[in-house]
Amino acid sequence: MATVTPLKAAAAQPLADDYSLRLCETIARWRYEDLPADVVRTLKFFLIDILGVIGGAPNAPGIRELNARLSKWETSGSATGLIGKRRYSPPTAALANGAAAHALDFDDQHDPARVHTNCVVLPTLLATAEDIGKVSGKDFLLAYAVGAELHARLGLACYNSLGKGWHPTMVMGTPAAALAAGRLMELDPERMRSALGMAYHQTSGSAQSMRDGVISKRLGAGFAARAAVLGAFLGADGLTGTRRTLEGNAGLFALYERDEAKPEILTDKLGSHWRIRDYSFKPYPCCRCNHTAIGLGIKLRTDGVKPSDLKSVEIGMGNVNWLTVGEPYDVRRDSVVHAQFNAAYSFARALTDARVDLRSYQKPAISDPAVVALAAKTRVVSDPAIDPTAIEPARVKVALASGKTIEVKSDTIKGSPQEPMSEDELLNKFRSCLEFGLNASRADADRLADVVMTIDTATDSAAAIVGAFPVSR
Repeated sequence: MATVTPLKAAAAQPLADDYSLRLCETIARWRYEDLPADVVRTLKFFLIDILGVIGGAPNAPGIRELNARLSKWETSGSATGLIGKRRYSPPTAALANGAAAHALDFDDQHDPARVHTNCVVLPTLLATAEDIGKVSGKDFLLAYAVGAELHARLGLACYNSLGKGWHPTMVMGTPAAALAAGRLMELDPERMRSALGMAYHQTSGSAQSMRDGVISKRLGAGFAARAAVLGAFLGADGLTGTRRTLEGNAGLFALYERDEAKPEILTDKLGSHWRIRDYSFKPYPCCRCNHTAIGLGIKLRTDGVKPSDLKSVEIGMGNVNWLTVGEPYDVRRDSVVHAQFNAAYSFARALTDARVDLRSYQKPAISDPAVVALAAKTRVVSDPAIDPTAIEPARVKVALASGKTIEVKSDTIKGSPQEPMSEDELLNKFRSCLEFGLNASRADADRLADVVMTIDTATDSAAAIVGAFPVSR
């Protein structure tokens, strides 16, 4: 497969003025046959996972209201909002499906890059493919590889985007998904560069929504997918977007990242070294920053520690994690999003129940007096001994009423390549999500899974996916 010649970092020397164009030229040369078999299988599990999470979301806060608003404005179109099988324009379908995919905070993540990819890329490609019509499964998977690979690489190149206050899923997802849609439409490099530029011109996304624990956080993936679809189609129509989207003095690396980026990561061994292999799947439906602490809470309970034994708890994590999930739990907010983005609540739930699942972040569970009392005894701190941008490490120090102190820690995180979920675990998660949100039967779920796992044989991939997606019983 063709590769982009590695370029020098922006901080050291300006990037070439045709950097974005050269990236598009490379993407335009990719072929399905060049994708390694294990990468294709991972892409299929991306689809399994994200379709399951979308199916789990109909009753998530904000999703019913969003679809009510969108369906009031649009009653027909060339694409489908999967929840309720509503017909929308492609940008609106991408918004609806992207918001649903991110609504439970149960979707995949590239941990080092801190990006949720499939909540942006799948909605973008599904809406695009429905509008085009008759997109083969192989072409769909190739475009999927483009979006997932570039989203991860952009997140790695912009290594402290979240620390700067951006939401990397949105900021990096919009251009990555637009390039994926451009590849799906088989745009030439110039039009693909305009698609990238049009998407960049709409790029936004603040981390404040996650820090405030509000509904706009889960809509962000939908906003990014909508912008990607619109940008790609406008580029395809010949409207010119920014030419120096990545490398310009007001481009992504300079403007959003203040030239504190490693652009060589975006292009180094592109097409031969696959970052897709490094993605994680979520075992728990909450912010990924909580997951190591949740695992430690479950371990403590399994080892015999009970909530009634505890006098106090201290959770140490890296600074970016702490900024994201470290504030005290405020039950008065009665907010599911706040609970999902709170390490004290998540740890207390794990220690109390010896598990964390979809029902852990529902009302009235988030107000459970015993869990709230334990969360009140839990302090989350920024640990200077932990790399401030590292997502995986966490330590927990428990002071028992007996006077004894227990310390546990972990440098790996469940669902990652270092501590992976099995294929059976992923399929069970998929089935449970569809049952939770749509009351879908196991037969319904397995029918959709079969379509996804054989998607490379489909002549109309979007129709196959939409047709097999269950409708609420």
